[in-house]
Amino acid sequence: VQLQASGGGSVQAGGSLRLSCVGSGRAFSSYAMGWFRQAPEKEREFVAAITWSGGSTYYADSVKGRFTISRDSAKNTVYLQMNSLKPEDTAIYYCAAGLIDSRTYFYANYYNSWGQGTQVTVSS
Repeated sequence: VQLQASGGGSVQAGGSLRLSCVGSGRAFSSYAMGWFRQAPEKEREFVAAITWSGGSTYYADSVKGRFTISRDSAKNTVYLQMNSLKPEDTAIYYCAAGLIDSRTYFYANYYNSWGQGTQVTVSS
């Protein structure tokens, strides 16, 4: 699966952005999808994940209630709606695909394919 992320940009605190990740290949709908982010000089961290069916979603505590992950299998696309953005959300955001489950969604090494990343900058 090849992934292409987009939608990043610069916003003020309290603003919103929607990230998109388009996947290629018929197998895309079989994969769970996740979003991770990496800020300068920090480790890559889990943000959100959604199962292949869209029936279950998972969020990091730091974004719960502000971010929403969703997918449109007909468009081979997964979205990350980000509201009430904070300066600490500033990072490069990556989408990823993998055969993960409720025990492994949090771990980056369980994802097989990664997009190129899109920069999100939130100013105070």
